[in-house]
Amino acid sequence: KAVTFEECFAKLMELEGGYSDHAADPGGKTRYGITEVVARENGYRGDMRELPIQFAMQIYRDRYWNVVHADKLPDEIRFAVFDAAVNSGTRQSARWLQRAVGVEADGKIGPITITASWRADPHVTVRKLACQRLRFMADLSNWQHFGRGWARRICDILET
Repeated sequence: KAVTFEECFAKLMELEGGYSDHAADPGGKTRYGITEVVARENGYRGDMRELPIQFAMQIYRDRYWNVVHADKLPDEIRFAVFDAAVNSGTRQSARWLQRAVGVEADGKIGPITITASWRADPHVTVRKLACQRLRFMADLSNWQHFGRGWARRICDILET
């Protein structure tokens, strides 16, 4: 049975939590990991504390899952690629995946990347992607505020 978007979304919600407005977070007000800017770009006009989970779910499907073609990737790497896209953007996630599977890192997942991801060992792919992600995040200016949580998040992916 294939790993579904709904399963990955549920797992993501365990990591993202509810409402947040941390001073060190450049995303500002967020709910379910959706920033106010992204919510507004997608037509939401209400208070961020009241963003419906179904609205967030649709944003995650349209702006992240579909963009990285997660449903075309091997089950074992779907969540790692999706979660990286959510945290660092779809282009960055695609580059990490592309480097992990040995293809040109152009930041767009297409047939070449998808084929290479099926040929690669999924456990090695996840490990390589996670290492690149951790190195990238450790260099961010807000690592001191969020680094512990990011590192734990990546460890959770590596353990599962």
